[in-house]
Amino acid sequence: MVALEVVIVSHGAEALLRRCLRSLREHPLGAGEMRVTVVDSGSPDATPEMVEREFPEVRLLRRGNVGFSAANNLVLREGEAEAVLLLNPDTEVYAGTLEAALARLRSQPRIGMVGVKLVTESGELDHACKRSFPSPASALGHFTGLGGAQYRATHLGDDEPGEVDAVNGAFMLCRAEAVREVGLLDEGYWLYMEDLDWCHRFWDAGWKVFYEPAGVALHVKGASSGRRRAPRQEIAFHRGMARFYRRFDAPQNNPLLNAAVYAGIAAKLATSLAITAVRGR
Repeated sequence: MVALEVVIVSHGAEALLRRCLRSLREHPLGAGEMRVTVVDSGSPDATPEMVEREFPEVRLLRRGNVGFSAANNLVLREGEAEAVLLLNPDTEVYAGTLEAALARLRSQPRIGMVGVKLVTESGELDHACKRSFPSPASALGHFTGLGGAQYRATHLGDDEPGEVDAVNGAFMLCRAEAVREVGLLDEGYWLYMEDLDWCHRFWDAGWKVFYEPAGVALHVKGASSGRRRAPRQEIAFHRGMARFYRRFDAPQNNPLLNAAVYAGIAAKLATSLAITAVRGR
């Protein structure tokens, strides 16, 4: 059994994936301690051929565009490693990143998931690497621009390790034992929100989610999915919002509030699709 299985789901991100795989090659764990698997989710370009040609040490699984959750679950279901790292193709690990994250995971038996400090190409913090669960109030503030910081885990400094509600799906190191208990990613999310859902279920099952800034990784935020979401991505994002709310918040909230939340999500989706259509023309 290897110590770490790294899973990268890629859909048409050839140049980014090459950079990601090079970083893993340059900064691996010890010999025999890590295996890297790329799940190619129906790439329309030559991504899988690039992996086969330039990274023969990487295991390649070719599938159709089945969605982020389903593609990751192909490997999560195997359960052949002590820990599994879900890594986006638009990331790059640095020296010590994997070691720091794995050390934190092993430091306490009930830490089930670890995220590291994600930085953008400009060197700024990607605040989604440590965040709080959304609520109707925080979502309203975020999308109106009146309270965008409410998603952030403000109780921790950027360089302060500690427990958080959720980490970013771009880098999620998970204890295999916890995955077996919590279950796989929910394939009802095709893309977006599955990371928040999984973090919530980890906490619900008694597993801690931890932010470890001693490990740092680059995140070219949004690069693997485009700066502006395509219509199918917009629909998936807003359906994910509704699914998350329905699972974790709606049962204890007033039906009138629930109706208002769903109406707000539908209105935001309509607005986003209209903006995308106008900009596309």
